Amino acid sequence: MIEKRDFLYSPKGENRTLHIYLPRSYDTSEQRYPVMYFFDGHNLYHDQDATYGKSWGLEAFLDRWSKDMIVVGLECSHRGNDRLDEYSPYTFPMGHWGMVHGMGNETMDWIVSQVKPMIDREYRTYPFREATGIAGSSMGGLMSLYAAAAYNRFFSKAACLSSAITPCFAQVAREILAHRLNADTRVYLSWGTEEAGGTNDDPQRDYDSHTARCNLAIEALLRQQNVSTRLYCQRFGQHCEADWEKQVPVFMNYLWLEG
Repeated sequence: MIEKRDFLYSPKGENRTLHIYLPRSYDTSEQRYPVMYFFDGHNLYHDQDATYGKSWGLEAFLDRWSKDMIVVGLECSHRGNDRLDEYSPYTFPMGHWGMVHGMGNETMDWIVSQVKPMIDREYRTYPFREATGIAGSSMGGLMSLYAAAAYNRFFSKAACLSSAITPCFAQVAREILAHRLNADTRVYLSWGTEEAGGTNDDPQRDYDSHTARCNLAIEALLRQQNVSTRLYCQRFGQHCEADWEKQVPVFMNYLWLEG
């Protein structure tokens, strides 16, 4: 079941839609549930809501998955380049998109100080960090990685798909080094071999691209803090919801079910 509710995005004084998945057992039990927060919530469940007409199919996956949980999809602004600003912790130039003016810290503060308290108050959740994860793709992947580092006291799990880390790699690396992360943290890092206009039909070269090397370097920094990581290179993967949907069972099982 998906609930949609408007919630004030206080950094701009505008409403944002929350797309909240409740497991089938929610109305017939009194149990509490772990929670995952996803960026670009409109792209998660239904094709008719998705920006490009294709969702991650997350509702169908969760309905048949072995673990019940609540998922909170956070919809972004659809005005101009606002999404880039709201989903970036840093200010940096980003090619033909121009300068990204980072509001990611404000966005994360909004999530942990306003959205999460409301979810924990109005829904039956396990509010502690061990039962709380965060996920996203592209700029949402960058934000999820940032959250795992700078907001580690709130999130123990992060899925970072096709993260936009290459144009701000130095800032991301410094961020990870600036925080002491709990060793129970799990981080999933992925990329596709055909992203950013590239193509690669040679499995021996899957880890040769600049994107791959950045993810490998980030993984090394995380492992220095004894954080558990999973690297996933999606063969022929592109920067799109259809390919991110294919990864849903991979990262969800890794973050929540594997020992």
